[in-house]
Parts: sequence; C-alpha cells; structure tokens
Amino acid sequence: MNARTMTLHGRAGARKVANGSVVESAARWGFVARGVIYLLVGVLALHIAFGDGGRQADRGGALAELSEQPFGSLLLWTLGAGLVGMALWRLSETLFQAGGGDDHRTGKRLLSAGRCLFYAFVAYSVLAFAAGESGSGSSDKQSQDVTARALELPAGQWIVGVAGAGVVVAGAWVAVRAALRKYGRHLKRGAMSRRARQFVDVTGVGGGVARGLLFAAVGVFVVRAAIAYEPDRAKGFDDTLRSFAGTPAGPWLLVLVAAGLVLFGFFSFCMARWRRV
Repeated sequence: MNARTMTLHGRAGARKVANGSVVESAARWGFVARGVIYLLVGVLALHIAFGDGGRQADRGGALAELSEQPFGSLLLWTLGAGLVGMALWRLSETLFQAGGGDDHRTGKRLLSAGRCLFYAFVAYSVLAFAAGESGSGSSDKQSQDVTARALELPAGQWIVGVAGAGVVVAGAWVAVRAALRKYGRHLKRGAMSRRARQFVDVTGVGGGVARGLLFAAVGVFVVRAAIAYEPDRAKGFDDTLRSFAGTPAGPWLLVLVAAGLVLFGFFSFCMARWRRV
C-alpha cells in the first residue's frame, strides 16, 4: 500500500469518525447547552423589563443563576461540556465539509471555523466560571475592555469600526435567514409532526430575529465607540438589552426581544431533537 493510498484511507477514517454517533451526540448536546443559556438570558431580560434589574441579562448572569440551583456546579460543568461538543462538531464541519463546488465548500468551511472559534470561547468562559474563575464576567465590561485595547492599536478606530460593522451585518444576516426560515433545510421534517413543524417555525423565526436584532444593536454600539474614540460606549448583551427600554417603544421593545431570546432557547432544543447532523 503506497503513501497516497494510506493517506486516502486515513482521511476516510477521519471523516467516518467526524460523521459518527459521538460527534452527533456532541452536537445535539451543544444545542441543548446553547438553548439553556439563551433561555436564561431571555428570562433575566424579562425581569429587567418588569422592573427587576438585579441580575445581568447576559451569559454571566445566566451562569450565576445556574450556580445557585441544586447541583449548580454539576450543571455548569455539564453546560460547558455541551458547548465543547458544539465546538468540536463545528471543527469537524471545518475539516470535512462536503457538498457543492470548491468555492461553496470553502465558504462553508470558513463559516464553520468561525463558529468553532466562537463556541470554543463560550465553552472556555463557562468552564472557567465553573472552576471558580472570573472568566465569564460581565459582557459589558468585556466589550469595553476589548474595545479599549483595540483602539490603542495603530488604525485602532478603523479596526473597531470595521469589527462593529461586521457584527451589525452578521446580526442582520442572522435575522434575515431566520425570517426566511433557512433553518428548514437542515431539519428532519419527515420525523416531525405538523404541530412540531409549527412550533419550530414560531421559535425559529421569532427567536432568530430577536437574536439577530440583539447582535446588530451590539455592533451599532461598537461602531459608535469607534467614532467617538470612547470605549465605554461599547456595550455587551446586558447594557444593550437595557438600552431597548430607553427607546420610544419603552420597555415593550425589551419585552419583545427578551421573549424572542426565550423562543430561541426553545428553538435550540428543537434543533437538538430534529436537526440533521
């Protein structure tokens, strides 16, 4: 057996592992973990909308809420493990993405790589919190610190401005894809009842649009921080959600977005059940 044949066999074996039940289970547990976080952030945001603003409506607040529950430490470690599973699934997509032409496949792999890095960071922050470190922290403080460091770089204003604009575009992309129900192509519709499909559409559209709006708003604040050269103008999830209550729509816009995040949590649970992996 020559070296090329051995290489092909090795790649085929690696692809089989990547598409196997272990990675599938990791991906499904990752969707559950993502759903728990968004569900809790949405509930915390609803508390803020109705006058109870004692806890941050972001990942840190969600983790703090979990830590106070019975077996809280175990819940946090389990959540972190699920997010590691999500990152590993996205890594397998990056390495073994199939389908489409070369350009299409390259774009899919780059998108999967970005998602892998994102979920790896989130998993790290959750596991750091579970280990008693301050890794998760306030999303507002993290956003301001990162913005401040970036502004100190050569052409820092441009870097921060472009990054913020990228987040705005990404948020709009998420919202539009949700509104168009692009998630449908990934579902096992044959295994779903009519009511299940309706529930997925309600949670997928409502949740995805709310999630996209939140990301876009975060990006707008980053752009404003770059223009003003003031890192304190950057906001994380918590301050961005609170800012919705200050719009002409009052707290009702915050209620709608918060409810949408709750819906996205349930949508993630549906994806854990019915998404093709």
